[in-house]
Amino acid sequence: MKLSLNSVLVCITLVILVSCQNDNHYPDHPHDSSFYIDYRSLKGLPDGIAVIELDPEAPNFGNISSKLELGVGVLPHHIYYNQNANKMFTTALGGSYLYEVKTGQDQNGQPILLNAIPVDTGENTVGENLFFTNDGRYFMTFMGGAGGPKDGSIGVFNAANNKLIKTIKAPIQTNPNKFIMYPHGISINEEKGLMMVSSTIHPDLTTGMGNTCTLLDLNTYEIKETYQVADSPTDLSAPVEVLLLRGKFPQYALATTMLGGDIWIAPYNAITKKYDAFTKIFDGSTKGLGWALEMYIDDTNKLYVSFAEPGKVLVFDINNLPQLKLLKTLDADKGAHHMAFFKTKSGKEVVAVQNNLLDLPNLNSGTISIIDINTEKKLGTVDLRNKYGILPESIEGTNGPSNYMHH
Repeated sequence: MKLSLNSVLVCITLVILVSCQNDNHYPDHPHDSSFYIDYRSLKGLPDGIAVIELDPEAPNFGNISSKLELGVGVLPHHIYYNQNANKMFTTALGGSYLYEVKTGQDQNGQPILLNAIPVDTGENTVGENLFFTNDGRYFMTFMGGAGGPKDGSIGVFNAANNKLIKTIKAPIQTNPNKFIMYPHGISINEEKGLMMVSSTIHPDLTTGMGNTCTLLDLNTYEIKETYQVADSPTDLSAPVEVLLLRGKFPQYALATTMLGGDIWIAPYNAITKKYDAFTKIFDGSTKGLGWALEMYIDDTNKLYVSFAEPGKVLVFDINNLPQLKLLKTLDADKGAHHMAFFKTKSGKEVVAVQNNLLDLPNLNSGTISIIDINTEKKLGTVDLRNKYGILPESIEGTNGPSNYMHH
């Protein structure tokens, strides 16, 4: 999502100079509490990516040790690893919309950022989410599509060379019952050969809003169904993230609604080989919550959902779906958004919550909260707004994905 698309600097600025460059992210080196963050500048300077220490027990807690500038107005948005976690990417709302990020290590084995290589996305604009499959493809949602008022697309890329294979488009003007519009969230169940994307909001945040999720065949790219994820056809709930539970988890689709502030669920139907209709499983307004955003699952069947307003992370038990049992509520800051999970030096299990959504008023704290998952106590806060003049946009581990399941 983006308020305006600014021009990007032609050259990617390398802030930290080192002697080596490769695709590896050094999983054997001791930097479990160092994280990559996408950030936007509040001072008119280039946006970029940084390495930051997030263990409150570390003497350099909150310090940035490496930065890579991408350009003014690039607005990097989500960081992802490929299937083997040996390549890292960031999507962006501006600039080239997708970059492969090269990293290295300093003389102490700590992660540093080297450079970023723009990936050609063709006509597709306003990059959002990625999903890597086991067969050598990756999929990317483009909320802006080719730039029309009711646009949006899905890019299919070759994971070996980052070449765009196909652009999937399905305009609502052509078929109002099966369409892709303003896609943001994406999730894939490879075993079932299914992909689902959400319909969120036009990149300018005013031209249009969505209230659906669309299911596609993963191999033919045919649209199988478009589902209403809202109380009524006129309820513009803006579904933002979708998660097709797979593997050992119960076979359901979950969706969060940004403007609805709710969690929705749809069961998989083995006969139709699709999902049945979505129903609301959690009403955020009953708990004083709004702007439901990201979903993460750990390996003990706990679901973590961020609510940007007033800035909470709710932890649910999903062992008995479609019943969703609330276990605990963690206090973050306004704009609670992406999460990363790790252990502190003393072994405390914590979640780092990035608190900012598009620099929107009252949703842009610009902090990262470190919360003890077991005691629910906030152990520390990094105030990036006041310390560095930047806002965090997303967060990811420097040893690979810092979560068990996200999309």
